[in-house]
Amino acid sequence: MLDKELIKTKIELIQRDLERLQELKAYTIDEISGDFYKWSTLKLVLVEIIGRAIDVNSHTIAELGDLKEKAPETSAETFLRMGEMNILPKDFAQKVSESAGFRNKIVHEYNNLLEDKIYETVEEALAQYTMYCAYILKFIENYEK
Repeated sequence: MLDKELIKTKIELIQRDLERLQELKAYTIDEISGDFYKWSTLKLVLVEIIGRAIDVNSHTIAELGDLKEKAPETSAETFLRMGEMNILPKDFAQKVSESAGFRNKIVHEYNNLLEDKIYETVEEALAQYTMYCAYILKFIENYEK
């Protein structure tokens, strides 16, 4: 059974972190990268936003997905499946799925990250995940079980 309260809680946490990301956006790349705490916060907030969305996707797919289909093998595939299930628009799902790979880079390839590349993603993350939250909230509002 779809746990609407779980999803709403995850979305509220994403929205809270989007506000934090908006605050961090006020700093320049030099101000962020030159301050260990701001830099660490920026990376963590991005990881948590994306991770919570993957949690929402995984829960929704597990509860509403076709049991005959193979479960998504990657985090990116969870977004694509949400598009296939018409919970997210397919073109949006394709674009936002790329953020899962970016999350993996932050988590696993932290020694090779370019500061300006991460900083550049802030605007995109704000736009994409604001839309993601709106799509998910609309879906659960209309979901009747």
